[in-house]
Amino acid sequence: MSSIRPWRDIERRKSRQIMVGAVPVGGDAPITVQTMTNTLTSDAGATIDQIRRCEDAGADLIRVSCPDVESTAAFREIARAARVPLIADIHFHYKRALEAADAGAACLRINPGNIGSAERVAEVVRAAKANGCAIRIGVNGGSLERHLLEKYGEPCPDALVESAMDHIKLLQDHDFHEFKVAVKASDVFLAVAAYQGLADAVDCPLHLGITEAGGLIGGTVKSSIGMGMLLWSGIGDTLRVSLSAEPEEEVRVGFEMLKALGLRTRGVRVVSCPSCARQGFDVIRTVEALEDRLQHIKTPLSLSVLGCVVNGPGEARETDIGLTGGGNGKHMVYLSGVSDHTIQSEAMLDHIVSLVEAKAAEIEAAEAEAAAVAAE
Repeated sequence: MSSIRPWRDIERRKSRQIMVGAVPVGGDAPITVQTMTNTLTSDAGATIDQIRRCEDAGADLIRVSCPDVESTAAFREIARAARVPLIADIHFHYKRALEAADAGAACLRINPGNIGSAERVAEVVRAAKANGCAIRIGVNGGSLERHLLEKYGEPCPDALVESAMDHIKLLQDHDFHEFKVAVKASDVFLAVAAYQGLADAVDCPLHLGITEAGGLIGGTVKSSIGMGMLLWSGIGDTLRVSLSAEPEEEVRVGFEMLKALGLRTRGVRVVSCPSCARQGFDVIRTVEALEDRLQHIKTPLSLSVLGCVVNGPGEARETDIGLTGGGNGKHMVYLSGVSDHTIQSEAMLDHIVSLVEAKAAEIEAAEAEAAAVAAE
């Protein structure tokens, strides 16, 4: 089979690139995954601990709410401790934006329309410029301006896009262009249509999200449908999966979404069956354990875990490491698509973990050697 598979190609929308701290967003940069802390920001220790878990899960950017002066006071310590750029989430109180910019925020998430007067918007822009901050315009179907609700009668794609365009103009009028925009809604159809309309109207980076999507399962499904449609059509430069779950789970779901579309590669991509009466081992429990024990692997590689020989060998041929269930507690292990050896059930889990870790180390060593040769 040819290695060129045009039916897998996703042609990304051409957007201009901005910088959020040291992380590029838009243009040809990888689609970034972000999340948001839910601790009290004024509790710097708890917030830093949560940020560290999100960083370990792979977050590229992390948003932190700054609702009061105690939060922005703690933000400086939090920003110093973070290993990824932080986005300060600001609503209504423009002074919080000024304080967060001075305290080390790499980006300010605002709705220019609810910051207040034109002069207050100008002050926020001046603070952003002075501190090298980007700005994220966050339009939300649940908090549209009253005049737009009166004009359109209800939240609709045109209303979200018009709100975004109005906010963009507020920034451009102050010669500020380092911004990205979101037009989120909890309704999948509304959000997708709004993003499609905005993508046609502007060239700035777009932040994707289905807001208030729900719990871990329901929210993952809604987000995957909505953002998956947009990503598949090339729309989106950064994303957050909004779940009523721990923020590190949002990061994991975001990466799985991008991995499924071939847009990011990080960590182990697991191919596994739903299991049936033919399974030679408990597939569900095995996959749960492997996913948990392999979270520390950042190197992209693939692992197939299938309970029997119906599809097991075929899937194993397409993965770096494969495990196929056999009879009498003896299972086949595949390396680089080729059957290599068998393993007994009781030793299987530790064995697969060690093989994945060894493969990841091998890939990292080869990449390091290639980089060293290229640098000579």
